[in-house]
Amino acid sequence: MSHADEMTPQAMKQRLAAEALEVEAYLGGCLKGRGIPCDLLKAMDYSLLAGGKRLRPVLCLTTAGLFGLARDAVLPFAAAIELIHTYSLVHDDLPAMDDDDLRRGMPSNHKKFGEATAILAGDGLLTEAFCLMASAGAAVEASRVLSALSVVAAAAGAGGMVGGQMLDMEYTGRADVSLDMLRGMHAMKTGALIRCSCLAGALLAGAPHEDAERISHYGEAIGAAFQIVDDILDETGDEATLGKPVGSDSGQGKNTYPSLLGLERSRELAQQQVDAAVACLSGYEGENALFLRALAQYIADRAM
Repeated sequence: MSHADEMTPQAMKQRLAAEALEVEAYLGGCLKGRGIPCDLLKAMDYSLLAGGKRLRPVLCLTTAGLFGLARDAVLPFAAAIELIHTYSLVHDDLPAMDDDDLRRGMPSNHKKFGEATAILAGDGLLTEAFCLMASAGAAVEASRVLSALSVVAAAAGAGGMVGGQMLDMEYTGRADVSLDMLRGMHAMKTGALIRCSCLAGALLAGAPHEDAERISHYGEAIGAAFQIVDDILDETGDEATLGKPVGSDSGQGKNTYPSLLGLERSRELAQQQVDAAVACLSGYEGENALFLRALAQYIADRAM
């Protein structure tokens, strides 16, 4: 591939930031007028609108665009994935789970509103997400919405994100956790929602089966890279960037890629996953494909 066929890191970041703002604007109003009690809505919005790169909805929008589906048709569905991601963060921070006091540099939801409200805020975000996804049927063929909704539900459920959090708790403090066990746990806890964000966009756009498979593999690979880099940054980053204390994972006795492999080998593994992701996009052209390639590399570059 020539440099003319690449998107620069700066251009990729500009597009990511612009699309995140679009998602943010939608998120700002998506829970209004739904009969949610005021204090509960405050707690839900507090975490939902606390910032972040909005990576998952942007991936959904981009993969849908790769196969020709208009952004407006996909936005409610894509935004719903961010509600699911946010719910998982609210619940992961709870004292009974990871017991984190900070999230994105702000007090965790339970620190701000109390445990009971935080639990209900997470429950509310998860359930409202499915209302939003179902509403995409107004602009997209119902069978496509059903297929996409099905893969998101599986990724968020007991065989995906919820099961991954269970394994994360089981593995914490154990010395017998292998690399395969770590990979499997993270593929469920972190990777599943990133993979399904990519796949859902392709399914909503009616991508042929072979294309949907390739996009799914792309999402799987960047999800793995994302987690490896997250583990690296937990050791090498700074609190202002991370939004939480550096070393919080190792301080809790969590098994991480650096704790098993060391930093250098972890960086190599992240790059291998990025290379695999980029290979999945071979043959795709246009701005969306360029963005997805550049985004994959950006994930690894954060750890270098």
